[in-house]
Amino acid sequence: MFQEFWQKFELNFIADNRWQYLTNGLAVTLRVTFFAVLMGLFLGFAVAMIRNAHEHTGRFKILNALCSLYLTVIRGTPVLVQLLLIYFAVFASVRVDKAFTAILAFGINSGAYQAEIFRSGIQSLPKGQFEAGRSLGFTYFQTMTTIIMPQAIRNVIPTLCNEFIVLLKETSVASYIALEDLTKGGDIIRSRTFDPFMPLMAVALIYLAIVMVLTYGVKKLEQRLAKASH
Repeated sequence: MFQEFWQKFELNFIADNRWQYLTNGLAVTLRVTFFAVLMGLFLGFAVAMIRNAHEHTGRFKILNALCSLYLTVIRGTPVLVQLLLIYFAVFASVRVDKAFTAILAFGINSGAYQAEIFRSGIQSLPKGQFEAGRSLGFTYFQTMTTIIMPQAIRNVIPTLCNEFIVLLKETSVASYIALEDLTKGGDIIRSRTFDPFMPLMAVALIYLAIVMVLTYGVKKLEQRLAKASH
């Protein structure tokens, strides 16, 4: 039994250096996730600020309407459909890097969810915090940047980290546009060896290991934030 297992292991990973499909794919997955997270943070923060500013001041009506439309469309459609639309429709006549397309699609998708996370963090604070800032003579934006947002960001850090974990797993659908990420790497090995179990199980275990490490880090972060708040 061990000999049979080793033969399959050697066929799937050792022969022709097929393990490199997994390592190279993992590097692509991590790169796409990292830049998509940064893009999502920028979009989410901007959308949350615009919507909150509109609620408090009545300004930015057009921008607020566009943000509401963005949230409705992105949160109401599957991320895979968004990815395929961007790659096959938006960039249909343009030769564009697949990794860039994936970063754009996942960043836009994540930004919609992060916007609501930031907004919920702002709304979770007592209204007295905002009123105190205004009573001190601060403008709306000074109150937001110096009093409200530092507290809101601290409150939503664990939720944001969980969103990053979800985003990491969602990037597995990037193989639909033939991006050679971790999932595609396992599928390439499967197509060469005609053995679906071992390469796809390896992909699953790699994702599981990364998620477990990130989850552990989030728990530790939550504990440190809880201690700091007392």
